[in-house]
Amino acid sequence: MAITYFKRFRLEIDLGDWLDNPVLPAGYHWIAWDDDLVGTHADAQFRSFNTELDSSVFPCLGERVGCLRLLREIRRRPGFLPDATWLVGYGFETCGTIQGVLDPGGIGSIQNLGVVPDHRGRGLGRCLLLQSLRGFQQHGARRVVLEVTSDNSAAIRLYRNIGFRKARTLYRASET
Repeated sequence: MAITYFKRFRLEIDLGDWLDNPVLPAGYHWIAWDDDLVGTHADAQFRSFNTELDSSVFPCLGERVGCLRLLREIRRRPGFLPDATWLVGYGFETCGTIQGVLDPGGIGSIQNLGVVPDHRGRGLGRCLLLQSLRGFQQHGARRVVLEVTSDNSAAIRLYRNIGFRKARTLYRASET
């Protein structure tokens, strides 16, 4: 096995009163957090990431059982925030997921924003991000951070359009 280093950006946004109310496209609906849906979040996460570069950076994203394990770990974290954790559904299918964690200092952390490939290009990522940010804002978060792989230009463009700015450049080692 070899070690590969992936360049990632830590982005942050200061929250204010400006957040738009996210409106999903016709036919899509919100699914609020419920502990019984951890497997549903994991499935949406797997289908969003399993063919993407991020599954090389984080191998657990390339396996259904790895996504389930990750979602269970996120749920157990102190500061897990159900109001910043959402699914988007379309009919009986889930097609987008996001999770949020709030630290004791009032800083939110976005975890794994993902949209299933067949549903991309419809603004679902933007809606998920705004819905999560509103949840952080309702719980008093002053700032929210996330990390993104530098080659993920579509995600970086989305984050910058919402107001995130680069705070740091990081390198993540992964066995390949």
